[in-house]
This record gives sequence, structure tokens and C-alpha cells, in this order.
Amino acid sequence: MLRTKIAGIGTYVPEKVVTNDDLTKVMDTSDEWIRERTGIEERHYGAKHQETTTTMGCKAAEQAIEKAGIQKDEIDFIIFATLSPDYYFPGCGVLLQRELGITKTEVGALDIRNQCSGFIYGLSVADQFIKSGMYKNVLLVGSEMHSMGLDYTTQGRNVTVIFGDGAGAVVLQPTKEENKGILTTHLHSDGTYAEKLAMINPGSHGGYHFNKMGEEIDFGYPDIELGGIFMTRRMLEAEMLYPNMEGQAVFKIAVQKFPEVIMEALQATGLSVKDIDMLIPHQANLRISQFVQKRLGLSDDQVWNNIQKYGNTTAASIPIALGEAHASGAIKEGDLICLAAFGSGFTWGSALIRW
Repeated sequence: MLRTKIAGIGTYVPEKVVTNDDLTKVMDTSDEWIRERTGIEERHYGAKHQETTTTMGCKAAEQAIEKAGIQKDEIDFIIFATLSPDYYFPGCGVLLQRELGITKTEVGALDIRNQCSGFIYGLSVADQFIKSGMYKNVLLVGSEMHSMGLDYTTQGRNVTVIFGDGAGAVVLQPTKEENKGILTTHLHSDGTYAEKLAMINPGSHGGYHFNKMGEEIDFGYPDIELGGIFMTRRMLEAEMLYPNMEGQAVFKIAVQKFPEVIMEALQATGLSVKDIDMLIPHQANLRISQFVQKRLGLSDDQVWNNIQKYGNTTAASIPIALGEAHASGAIKEGDLICLAAFGSGFTWGSALIRW
């Protein structure tokens, strides 16, 4: 029976470090305010006009390919997860293929748009391809360039202070080793409250939005045409091109779904919380991770948090944390690794890996 193993990991974060104090120069906030609510101390921003979601993803991918001991042209499928693509279309998958210089092989490229859960979704998709024997070297990348689309004013601080840029990648391969590799993955979604964490413009909605039981959705833009994919002067003047988040609502659901999906994975494999050697949650908010840790009764050594240094890098946060934990020696052969994520949509998922 084939299983899927992680053969190589790569990570990349831009050189520029932006501290909480740096943000106080452009908005009404403070280091204490940010740390208390998120746990974040600093984040990295990509270099304008020099780096993109794709180029960062490429650097992480090249590391992963090298560590897997293969050549670039041995990659037979690409999966790219991001919420901040270089272009509205095409997606970053084909751009990464071009950046890596492997267009001659004409391998397929799939773009995943599941935001914070994108890496887990991509991992599950890759697992099915490999277990079926369809592909032997799947490159999975999570990369984000948030800094190019944030509102650097006091009005946008609740969202802006949270996010950072970075990329992580893994090469996935088949293995016949018993009790090794991906043991199980679990994916979920509930679109009922999709607009509570969303970036609605640009979009092709033409001003129409789904809502629950006929409730009106207030985006704070009275008497202004919400528009669609094309930008208008009124949309620009009303600053309608930034992400929207109702933090309390997101937090409330996240702390419920994180433990649920982790327990689902353990139950599916006949394991328990005490069997987890390392939990690597999506780095959404340090308070969420601490809540989940306490709920599951895990020690500090069993949970990897690095949001303090990088902020929330959404689809990139799990592979960056995984790469960092592995490089530090915190993950060893035979360890049971649990990955879990929750994000916009809402979508959430988990994976159990025997290292």
C-alpha cells in the first residue's frame, strides 16, 4: 500500500522585518495592543517591485526540491495555495512553473484558494494523487504577499497588524514503509458566514452578496455601488479594496473547529492526544493556539508557534512552521505530527503525519 511522505521542505521569508513599533508610525496602535490581542511582535514584508508571491514560492520550492534529492524536471505536478496571487488570473501555479524553468515538461498546475486552510487542502489533494499512483513527485507550495494589499491606516489596523509575507514548500513522494507518511486528512467548510472574513473587491459579484436567512450584510459602504471586478473611482475613494474581518466572530468559531478537527483525525487513526509529538497549527493568532493547546492538554514542547516572528502568513504558515520545527530538531523520525488550520470561508482541516 502506497503512502505519501514529505521528502523535502523549503521555507523563505523576506529580509525586511517590520516591528509593531514600526506600525505605530503609520497608524494609531501600540506594541502592547498588538501583542495582547495577537501575540505578534514582528513580521516580514517582501521587497516592492522585486518580490512577488510566486518568486517567494519559487525560493521555498527550490529548497524543498534540493532536500528531496531530485531535479526540478522530475516534478510531475504542482499545487500552489495562496490568497494573494500575483494576478487576478492566471493563478500562481503556472507562474511558479515558469519561474522554476520547467515549462518543457508541461506538468499540470493546480491553484488552491482556501486561504489559511490552503496548505492542508493541497496536502490532502496531493495525498490522493500519490496514493493512486498517478504522480511520484508533487510540489506543494504555500506563499503569501499580504503586504501589497493591506490598509496602512488606523481604519485598517485590526487586519493589517496581523499579516506578514513568506512562503513554504514541500515535495511529496510515495513510500511503502509501513506506518509512515500521511496517515489521514480531514477537510471541512461552512460558507454561512463567508463575508465575516473576506476581501470582496475586486470581484464579479456586481453588488450581490449571499447572506443567511435574508439578513442584510453591512460592509460599511452606505449608498455606494459595491461594483464588481472592475475598479471605479468611487470604490477607490471609499477604500473598498481591503480585507474585512470581524475578529470576535472568527475567533469564536476557530477555537471550536480547531479541537474538533484534530480529534477527528486522531479518532480516524485510533490514536489519542497523548500520542501527538508535535502540533503545528496554522499561525492565525497566538491566543487561538494557546486556547487549543490548553483544551487538548498539550505541553509547550508539543506545540510549535512562530507567529511572534512572522505574523499570520495564511497558506504559508504551516509549511514555514513545519520547516522551522524540523530544522531545529524538534521533529524526529517516527514522531506523530498533527497539522491543523482554520480560515476564511470558513474552511478548516487537519492532517496526521508519521515522520
